[in-house]
Amino acid sequence: MFLEIESLTMQFGGIYALKEVSLAVEQGEIHGLIGPNGSGKTTTFNVVSGYYKPTSGSIRFEGAGITGLPAHKITAAGFARTFQNLRLFSSMTVLDNVLVGMGHHAKTGLWREILNPAAVRREESRFVGDAIHLLELFGIAGLADHPATGLSYGEQRRVEIARALATKPKILLLDEPAAGLNEVESDELRGTLKSIRDSGVTILLIEHDMKLVMGVCDVITVLDYGRKIAEGPCESVSGDPVVIEAYLGKEDEP
Repeated sequence: MFLEIESLTMQFGGIYALKEVSLAVEQGEIHGLIGPNGSGKTTTFNVVSGYYKPTSGSIRFEGAGITGLPAHKITAAGFARTFQNLRLFSSMTVLDNVLVGMGHHAKTGLWREILNPAAVRREESRFVGDAIHLLELFGIAGLADHPATGLSYGEQRRVEIARALATKPKILLLDEPAAGLNEVESDELRGTLKSIRDSGVTILLIEHDMKLVMGVCDVITVLDYGRKIAEGPCESVSGDPVVIEAYLGKEDEP
């Protein structure tokens, strides 16, 4: 199994944000993680990506245990993620924001700069080319030299995803990527996510836009009050009475 989460529990004081949640993500799929506000979706991302250490449970990635590892080691293992709130470097250009994501692939060091400056320049040129390619994928290459703060919210979202992809991850954790997008941008995002998946990157996706979820996800896991209440293909989950009740509430008996 590519990513396997087993009996994951996250407790803050006497409150359970997650309670014995288990799910598995297959390599090459787009896996949706949905649920009402406060259901534990972002907490799951925070635990999986190393920002929280779980109270109990285990996480395995490509067969290796990664439970409780710090965020930088999780990233080195092949994870990248975005956040609900944008975390771009506002003082940098769009291009520089994406280049930051390529930093840990750089071989440049002081002695290499001194002894082989031509190799350093070639590496820098390759990074810029790769970053422009990512911006082209998101339709914002023309904004490469613009400051990140001058972009619309939707454009900044795309820059953030491009920066995450710049780390060359094996699995991409996207937290509300369609937030702030209009309908046209959301439709474009759907095609982009499929392109990312087709390039070999597995996606675990938190999203409230159900049209987007149903249009891209192979499997959906549903959380409510920190517990898993349903899992399966889009068609079966969307019609599950337990899921409908979690989102819409239960009608009172007459």
